[in-house]
Amino acid sequence: MRWEPVDKTPQERAEANLKAYESSCREFSWDVARDALDGLPGGGVNIAHEAVDRHRGTPLADAPALRWLAAAGDVTTLTYAELATLSNRFAHVLRDLGVRRGERVCLLLGRTPELYIACLGAWKAGCVVVPLFSAFGPEPVRQRLEISGATTLITTVDHYRRKIAANRAVLPALRHVLVTDAGIDDPQVDDTVGLTLAMALVEDEFPIVRTGPEDPALLHFTSGTTGMPKGAVHVHGAVLAHRVTARYALDLRPGDIFWCTADPGWVTGMTYGVIAPLMLGVTLISDEAEFDAQRWYDILTAERVSVWYTAPTALRMLMRRGDELPAGTDLSCLRFVASVGEPLNPEAVVWGKRVLGHAVHDNWWQTETGAIMIANLAAEQIRPGSMGRPLPGIEATILRRGRDGRAAITDGQVEYAQAGEVGELALRTGWPSMFRGYWNEPEKYARAFAAGWYLSGDLARRDSDGYYWFVGRADDVIKSAGHLIGPFEVESVLMAHPAVAEAGVIGTPDPVAGELVKAFVQLRPGRDASQELYDDIIAFGRRQLGAVAPKQIVFTDALPHTRSGKVMRRLLKARDRGLPEGDISTLESAQ
Repeated sequence: MRWEPVDKTPQERAEANLKAYESSCREFSWDVARDALDGLPGGGVNIAHEAVDRHRGTPLADAPALRWLAAAGDVTTLTYAELATLSNRFAHVLRDLGVRRGERVCLLLGRTPELYIACLGAWKAGCVVVPLFSAFGPEPVRQRLEISGATTLITTVDHYRRKIAANRAVLPALRHVLVTDAGIDDPQVDDTVGLTLAMALVEDEFPIVRTGPEDPALLHFTSGTTGMPKGAVHVHGAVLAHRVTARYALDLRPGDIFWCTADPGWVTGMTYGVIAPLMLGVTLISDEAEFDAQRWYDILTAERVSVWYTAPTALRMLMRRGDELPAGTDLSCLRFVASVGEPLNPEAVVWGKRVLGHAVHDNWWQTETGAIMIANLAAEQIRPGSMGRPLPGIEATILRRGRDGRAAITDGQVEYAQAGEVGELALRTGWPSMFRGYWNEPEKYARAFAAGWYLSGDLARRDSDGYYWFVGRADDVIKSAGHLIGPFEVESVLMAHPAVAEAGVIGTPDPVAGELVKAFVQLRPGRDASQELYDDIIAFGRRQLGAVAPKQIVFTDALPHTRSGKVMRRLLKARDRGLPEGDISTLESAQ
């Protein structure tokens, strides 16, 4: 389908942090941008210092840094000064336990104030933070604790008893477990340390361990297709990219009320739900509860959210309610809406403009990139369905593919695709938040690079104006009768049908065509599966897509998603073909 570009008003262009894209790209320098970092006294850089301690002694010290919304309705507000002091106390607790710089500290917590305090305190102590998603079951948690060699775990009593206790004996590196919800007078829970009492016994000040820009700060696990999860290592110097990209891609500025709905167990929730906004002096909104459409609209209204960063899946769930906002909803403070987690369907972009008053800005990045690389910007035209253009300081390209769909590499050299040609999306190495390795897997890390480019594994095309368009993961692309078909394009078209809420598209084996396009379709509320509707969706697809339209449709009550919102096409494919499902620890319903 053809989607018209969404233009920006003169006021939107004038007020944006990044006003002139081409000149900004020409003039940008990471060395110059680095001057905005405060740096540690005496030299070095530390994420926690840049996020909170640099604001001590400034007017921001008494400003709200975090507003935590408990599921039960209570609200807790922490100022920048309070967050700095509490994270100092946590760093003291680690030091008193004998935890030293470089040791891995795992966080198995939901969205609670203790999570923010713990990660900042661990960085102050020079430790490497390993965020874990709190909904993981015992086996995914054990795997990540074992792979990382974590010496310390921060969690709750319930998580410890259900997910850790039985495996404690097979985790010899794990020396300390701190539980956040044991009160000062509560008896000790098994072999754990009550964090409340421990923090009450230490001082308010802590000399931050002097870390340099290349010292490891984060270990983010990302799930592979099969086998064990792999851990991407990020350094303290990544904080420079966090700051720059939050200003440019999310248009964040001091005084904003910012709500990133991603869980801090994932890279988005840590980079843009903790680090970057605190650096820029905004107020973070953190909601403990799971998705509920009415609650979300209430939060946007009551908290006067000005910048909102959420997932396409959440937007699609809101879209199912229709175009009428709940009574009492007031989005007059909302200025900028962005999306992350998977490519954003064009319909969601224009729905945002129509219903929320703001088009939704898609962007592209990965766990490995550590920060947003390509984005639709606040002052620039949005082309619905496009990822946008590379941010200043980021050089992207499309590389020609080999037989396996990945970039063709001959004697260490690559070929560059022409405008409009589908190939592997690659980034010139050297940006500050580029991952520095896969934990204990140097060969796998080396295979991610060629000829000075990071190979993303994503297929995309670039138009003549420099906008990038996602096609699919190299191993998701469907090869049918000589066509290479990107599932995202087919899914986006199907979702424009008035009965379709969401779609997941895969290739299914065919002796003649090689693969046929097969779509799993979830219908909107009030629409029932029928042969008539099946035929109508098939015909709709043919009219819009021609030869690459789906040949088969399966109606389903739900699609498998990762915890970060991506449709798990490989899981659809495995189930369709009766193949092993591989690592499903990131599956939304996995326990």
